[in-house]
Amino acid sequence: MFAQIKRLGADSLLYAFMNVGTKLIAFIMLPIYTSYLDPAQYGALGYLDRITSMLTFVVIFGTDSALAFYYFDTEDKKKRIDYVRSVMTFRLTVVLITAVVFLIGGQWLSSLFFDEPKLYYLLYIAIGVLALDTVIALILTVLRYEFFTKKVVFFTILKMLLIAILSYGFLAFVTPTMDGIMYGRIISVSIVVILLIKPALKYVRFTFNKKLLKEILKYATPLVPASLAFWVIVNANVIFLKEFTSLREVGIYETAIKFATLITLLTSGVQMAWRPFSMSLKDKKDSPILFAKLYYGILLVGTIGVLFIATVMPWIFQILNDNYYEAYQYVAILSAVTFLNFFYMIISVGIFFSKQTKIISYAFGMAAVINIILNVVLIPLFSIWGSVAAYLISYLIAITYIFFKSQKLYRVPVSFGKMSFLFLTSLAAVMAIVYIQESSLSDWNIAFAWIGYVIVVLLSRIDKDLLRKKSAAN
Repeated sequence: MFAQIKRLGADSLLYAFMNVGTKLIAFIMLPIYTSYLDPAQYGALGYLDRITSMLTFVVIFGTDSALAFYYFDTEDKKKRIDYVRSVMTFRLTVVLITAVVFLIGGQWLSSLFFDEPKLYYLLYIAIGVLALDTVIALILTVLRYEFFTKKVVFFTILKMLLIAILSYGFLAFVTPTMDGIMYGRIISVSIVVILLIKPALKYVRFTFNKKLLKEILKYATPLVPASLAFWVIVNANVIFLKEFTSLREVGIYETAIKFATLITLLTSGVQMAWRPFSMSLKDKKDSPILFAKLYYGILLVGTIGVLFIATVMPWIFQILNDNYYEAYQYVAILSAVTFLNFFYMIISVGIFFSKQTKIISYAFGMAAVINIILNVVLIPLFSIWGSVAAYLISYLIAITYIFFKSQKLYRVPVSFGKMSFLFLTSLAAVMAIVYIQESSLSDWNIAFAWIGYVIVVLLSRIDKDLLRKKSAAN
């Protein structure tokens, strides 16, 4: 038992290191990319990444969760290999079909995506990267199942480092365009596949067990709607921005979202530890009180973090090309949305205790539809701010639905009114900070936004509320 707990702790630390490492590499490369690419070029790169993200979703099609179930459902090693080969064949077949579509309609698709038919070759490179990444991802998944944690961490970080180094090399010495970044990517993933050639030869077989693949797809298909909803919420903004504005606005938005996701450096560790931690407290008498404290505490820390981000962003953005400076004003609100994407897991203990996870799918399915409608309405009126607003509102609706459903299944003694008022106050403070930064007012006025937020926290008397509930419980 102790050995298993020790392994869990060690593996969690290694994966946390991997997550932080990859995000830091991406963050370090951001000022390099923006120094060579103008916002329109960076927007085109970001748009291409969104297309690839969509294709990755189609390629995986829920088979990751299905494979995790069936791989551990059998002790037969040969059957496990057959499961992996079947999934690999399915995914590569989808990639092959996509490649044929790209080859036939390359110029038309390039004109549709980039408003420039001559960039069709970038789609070819992207599909090549996707094919190689598909092989790498499944091999690393199997290594993770077999608890070769160090290898998974090593190859994941190696891939990111190679992409960073080679992309910079091509930008600096060959071509200072998005072509250079794509060349860096295709060479990097090729090197990693070569280094993983032994397991690649083992699993890359264009053959599959029809019965096993049917089992996998039967398990995977119901998971697709939830994954699709998440994809829509995250990516629809960029698609509509490009259609209603231009690739320049996409580039500005992509820059802001890259900074906003840095908040996951703080939340990823908690996110990885939360599920086993919360499940271990499911049947303990005082757990609702503890969860209440954590709900309030995590929300308080998150909102303070968002205000801090809003305050320091103008200084941080000085490391980027001046063409991207305006992106700073969107980062704090996008960080708040990123925080909500983490916080919904915290406040949904009742849903996971009762195994009613379909509620999550309903919530984000509804949010995805709302997100699309809001993007169509708001982006033509407010450009990037419209996109940011659509992103925020859709998440607020989803998290509100999840909170009330979870409370019905497992009541945690917290006030939704206090939590929502605290969060909305932090958003108002952020908007006040951005307004001050954008106007001719002195930056010292930002202190008043902070003071207003602190006053609201003090007036809410969260500590008094919790103490009263604890006394009542005793």
